[in-house]
Amino acid sequence: MAANSRLTIAAHALAWLALARRRGQEVLTSEQVAASVNTNPVILRRSLGDLRRAGLVTVRHGAGAGWSLAREPEAISLLEVYDAVDAHPPFGLHHTEPNQECPVGKGIRPALSGVYGRVEQAMRRELAQTSIADVLRETLVH
Repeated sequence: MAANSRLTIAAHALAWLALARRRGQEVLTSEQVAASVNTNPVILRRSLGDLRRAGLVTVRHGAGAGWSLAREPEAISLLEVYDAVDAHPPFGLHHTEPNQECPVGKGIRPALSGVYGRVEQAMRRELAQTSIADVLRETLVH
């Protein structure tokens, strides 16, 4: 199963918008951001649309069209980005009900639900403590 890269693409786009702002360019086109991410602008616009609906970016139409951060990068947490682009829990349970006559089938969902819930809470705490400014700072070190 392939890993979901939606959070990574969104964080990349926001970090690029933050760097552009720092350099005095408030607005970038989706083509400019897509070039940095190395993806199709249509794919990127889908992600930027999710971020816009969450209030993390704004879009300008007409002359000077493009995307910009809606807030300072220090005020945008990775948790907000995660919630904007991927509302699914990190782990899923069976798609069908396991065999309730089997001792493992009967207890696997409650057993894993507790573990998965704790993992998700730890992940959410870590994402909440990391801002787009932190991501950009780390990015520029490498």
